[in-house]
Amino acid sequence: MFFHRSGGGISWLLVGLGNPGNQYAATRHNMGFMALDRLADREGLRFNKLRFRAWTGQWKVGDQQVLVMKPQTYMNLSGESVGEAARFYKIPADHVLVISDDVSLPAGKLRIRGGGSAGGHNGLKNIIQHLGTDRFPRIKVGVGSPRPGEHDMVNWVMGKPMGEDRTAVEDALDRAGDAAKTLITEGIDRAMNRFN
Repeated sequence: MFFHRSGGGISWLLVGLGNPGNQYAATRHNMGFMALDRLADREGLRFNKLRFRAWTGQWKVGDQQVLVMKPQTYMNLSGESVGEAARFYKIPADHVLVISDDVSLPAGKLRIRGGGSAGGHNGLKNIIQHLGTDRFPRIKVGVGSPRPGEHDMVNWVMGKPMGEDRTAVEDALDRAGDAAKTLITEGIDRAMNRFN
């Protein structure tokens, strides 16, 4: 099956950030992958093609054709994969929607933004570098941050949410998929009003 650029071509990229490999599967840093996996289960989406160094699937949302991507480059190089796909399909940055974890938000809180700095997130930083702009929409899934002296940040984001945090995050992952659908079909303002 080939993707065509014209006539029903891809109009959006929906990118979930994470690290490939079983050891990272349910960690805080993999919220983007997890949100897309849950969306795929609900929408009957299949990640069945390795393209642009990402597992990809196609999703038709309303009249929009969306290429859904889970970059396999490791988090810090996610922009290589995203930049390649955006150039190939001539997708403007404001149609590249990224789902990522955020340690500055409480566990389970969603925040939708139309752009802005990477806020210390290496995946977002690399996407900004490869798109040449920070003006792309993102859905951030809060994972909380460690209590002082408990964990360093790397161990925290590579750890798995437990107990109440886990429950809150799992609910947020489903809402992140709903937010992506709303943003793509109804626009960012509607999505922000409903999910922020």
